[in-house]
Amino acid sequence: MRLLNAAGVPCGAINRIDQAFANPQVEHLAIARPVQHPKLGSLKVVGQPITLSGAPQPAAMRPSPDLGQHTDEVMSALGFDAAEVARLRARGVV
Repeated sequence: MRLLNAAGVPCGAINRIDQAFANPQVEHLAIARPVQHPKLGSLKVVGQPITLSGAPQPAAMRPSPDLGQHTDEVMSALGFDAAEVARLRARGVV
């Protein structure tokens, strides 16, 4: 990194997740955000590194959805009715 920085090449260390969360800058910027996951319990995830005054980040992040958790809502928004979604499920499409 020293040689790359000296040559004007932007670079930085690639950290393991535990190293990233222990980084003083990550702690200072509060990038590690709490999440309450329904299956995994309380954990921290990496939030956005940029905070905008007009669009503040929520105090806690929401967990990512389970596979297929929102399929019905998405299919409905695309114009599929419940019977069509059931047929697609039966065929293994969704």
